[in-house]
Amino acid sequence: MSQLDAAKSGFILCIGVCIFIFSLIYMKYSIMKDPNEQKFVPELIECGFYPDEICSALFEGKSAAPRVGNFCQEALPQLTAEGPSFLQNSVNCSRVIKEQYFITSPLSDEEANFPLAYIITIHKELHMFVKLLRAIYAPQNFYCIHVDEKSPNTYKFSVQNLVSCFKNIFLSSKRENVVYAGFSRLQADINCMKDLVNPKFNWKYVINLCGQDYPLKTNREIIQYLKRKWNGLNVTPGVLQPEHMKHRTQVSYKEFVNVGVSYVYPTSRRKTPPPHNITLYFGTAYYMLTRQFANFILRDQRATDLLEWSKDTFSPDEHYWITLNRIPDAPGATPEAQWEGNIRAIKWREQEGSTHHGCNGHYVRDICIYGLGDLQWIIETPHIFANKFEPIKYPLVTECLERRFRLKVLQQAEIRLQPEWQLQMASYFDMKMNTGT
Repeated sequence: MSQLDAAKSGFILCIGVCIFIFSLIYMKYSIMKDPNEQKFVPELIECGFYPDEICSALFEGKSAAPRVGNFCQEALPQLTAEGPSFLQNSVNCSRVIKEQYFITSPLSDEEANFPLAYIITIHKELHMFVKLLRAIYAPQNFYCIHVDEKSPNTYKFSVQNLVSCFKNIFLSSKRENVVYAGFSRLQADINCMKDLVNPKFNWKYVINLCGQDYPLKTNREIIQYLKRKWNGLNVTPGVLQPEHMKHRTQVSYKEFVNVGVSYVYPTSRRKTPPPHNITLYFGTAYYMLTRQFANFILRDQRATDLLEWSKDTFSPDEHYWITLNRIPDAPGATPEAQWEGNIRAIKWREQEGSTHHGCNGHYVRDICIYGLGDLQWIIETPHIFANKFEPIKYPLVTECLERRFRLKVLQQAEIRLQPEWQLQMASYFDMKMNTGT
């Protein structure tokens, strides 16, 4: 080969190498370009130990979160349908309480002097139940847990393991085979309410939740809201029963329960009018009720007769509580109230374009299971709780909410904090909250 040919070959090889290198640089730039221009790719983010910078970006509604370090799908925490592994065998309670970050002292005198009660109905998503309980737990409060009778025995065993570590948490004395939109869902709440009115539990208000809820307000904020806004009144958002809802109470419905299948279906039998000439209302199934009203529900003849009449209606928990709370002589009644209350933030499919701009996760029964793009909307809503979450499918959503919520709880405390109460040490995310940015 001549010297000229060798020079040409070397030149061509040099050009090829340069093109290859520049191609790699271009590809890297395309992936790592300015976060404000990059579309958020969850699979690049959701692995390893979640950086607080990512959560902050999501809460601020940015379309892309900053990438911190290297991410790999294999490092993503493995959440299984069976639930946390520490609950699947006998538990060391002191270790569980410490390692699961449960707060073990009232954080202020105000909270110590205003105990709350909770009714929580669960049947799946054990990881979410642990996160919810950890968030709302306070040693001065009381918690009745209703586990669906249809739940697997392994699930019931795990819940029992966790509950057994606390004196102020207990399982409902009677379990129901809960059917969606059936009377059994209302009966589950009634069962827990009967347990909670025991004189040894000195709570002021009772709040009902499901296992896929998460709080947006701290225990102290809830108490201040009840004192300031309601002052001994019940919170049952809703209105007079609309025409398009009257079919729910005009014909008789039945529950069907079989292995793996349960539903409510209408029959041809017409129902009689409600007892005692009671006017029916329609609203949310979730409430914040005074202890006096809980006693009224369990003892007043009108309430017990309405409960019996409601056994064959569709989704009776959406008319029962609110209807009784509109009776003028009921304790803490609000006869003129409507939708005020802000108990539960929900993205309904039918409300896209009005109360929200779409679900960034996916819909189940027309309710949004929150995705990453919903975090800004969640923290900006004035509601006390949000629904629904699935940490197995969208782990970063609940991870970010937990971190933000616990920081807010500890910042409001008036006592000496214990290190094991902190989900993470002071960080960039902590500073962002303190500066209000």
